[in-house]
Amino acid sequence: MSPEPGPDLRWSEELSILATALRELETSFGGCPPFEIAWEAGPLQQQLVALAREMADNDPYFHPLYAGQMLKPPHPVARMAWTLSLFINPNNHALDGGRATSRLEKSCIQALGRLIGWTDPLGHLTGGGTVANLEALWVGRERRPGRPTIVASQEAHYTHRRMAGVLGVPFVPIPVDSRGRMNLAELDCVLAREEVGTVVATVGTTGWGAVDPVDEIVLRRAEHGFRLHADAAYGGYFSLVPEHLDPSTRRAYGALSVCDSIVIDPHKHGLQPYGSGAVLFRDREDARIYAHDSPYTYYTAAGGHLGEISLECSRPGAAAAALWSTLNLLPLDSGGTFAQFLGESCVAARDLADRLAGDPKWTILNPPELDILVFSARAGSARELSRFNRRIFEEARRGGLYLALFEAPAGRLQAVLPELEMDRPSVSVLRSCLMKPEHRGWCGEIVSRLETAWRGALENRTGTR
Repeated sequence: MSPEPGPDLRWSEELSILATALRELETSFGGCPPFEIAWEAGPLQQQLVALAREMADNDPYFHPLYAGQMLKPPHPVARMAWTLSLFINPNNHALDGGRATSRLEKSCIQALGRLIGWTDPLGHLTGGGTVANLEALWVGRERRPGRPTIVASQEAHYTHRRMAGVLGVPFVPIPVDSRGRMNLAELDCVLAREEVGTVVATVGTTGWGAVDPVDEIVLRRAEHGFRLHADAAYGGYFSLVPEHLDPSTRRAYGALSVCDSIVIDPHKHGLQPYGSGAVLFRDREDARIYAHDSPYTYYTAAGGHLGEISLECSRPGAAAAALWSTLNLLPLDSGGTFAQFLGESCVAARDLADRLAGDPKWTILNPPELDILVFSARAGSARELSRFNRRIFEEARRGGLYLALFEAPAGRLQAVLPELEMDRPSVSVLRSCLMKPEHRGWCGEIVSRLETAWRGALENRTGTR
């Protein structure tokens, strides 16, 4: 069971702030005639208490000792703004369903565009990165008729292959180099033999946290005529902190401004609730791909409305309200508070890597480019190592430290573990996403609990427990 919220969380204090905002909202609609809503407070409270008990069957994703999957708590202002918006429940499909939140959404897209150097992008919020990437790939297919093939690295998100299937076009995975980035020589071979319509550059793979060489891929676009789509769902916000990136990664981020489309997920590093994704296009002419004729939707704004440039129809205005509030409180400024949060995550990943690298029990499998660290214990064979890492994972969980498991190709481990017997095609290793700025101050505690978990796993393996 998850621990009780600590005093630093102050969840209950958010309710008083929200109540003040709700009173202001009620005043705005004070001219409406009164009417009755048939509900009773007692049953509602009972149901919510029952839900709270059900929700205890979760890990404490909000705590710095949760360092597993990409689960970052939303900022309190995003939580409260989302909830406040639900009392109106606007729909950002048609302008008359959400005038205010549609205006706020456009402001959010402009802010995300400025993050990568675009002044007037076409775009909108989505339910998440999967739908956002589907939309970018669909526009790419329509803008490159006769050049159907989509390519992405083998470490790209698995949904790219799936979305190619949905679109009915070929998909070719490109092998990666020793750092998990797209192998450019392999890309050149595919470009020479395939009619490639879209190349997907992943800016922060969800497994290794690797950044494809966007700048090098851009150089190939002029010759081969493909569209370049950046899947920066995870890594897009790190554009704000070039000082925390190594030179090659910095060059990749510097090329985002010349990509044709980009996906960023505010619900990853943007401090937003699920689901909140975003797709942006550099060329506003891409809007013509969305043209349709429907008897019950209509253009209600000069130049078209957000609902006219989206594959999704109904979309929650709450997502725009939450993101807009967060961007106003924490602007995307280099050197600002939000950028400092991102920098702390990068520093935390490197600090944890340095601490583990100094202990012969552990092996760092990737120098962190952003804030993901993949590491492993040591054992004689791939099969044995997988079992041992899984035991550490379970022991850590019992000790209140929450990690993630990751299946790494055995070949990727040979450079750092040359003595490993490859009796299995993949190895179960440990992975941490240090997404919270608080992680920097908890690296020592994480290492301490890892040590305890390693000893417990060793005792379990040798039967001495």
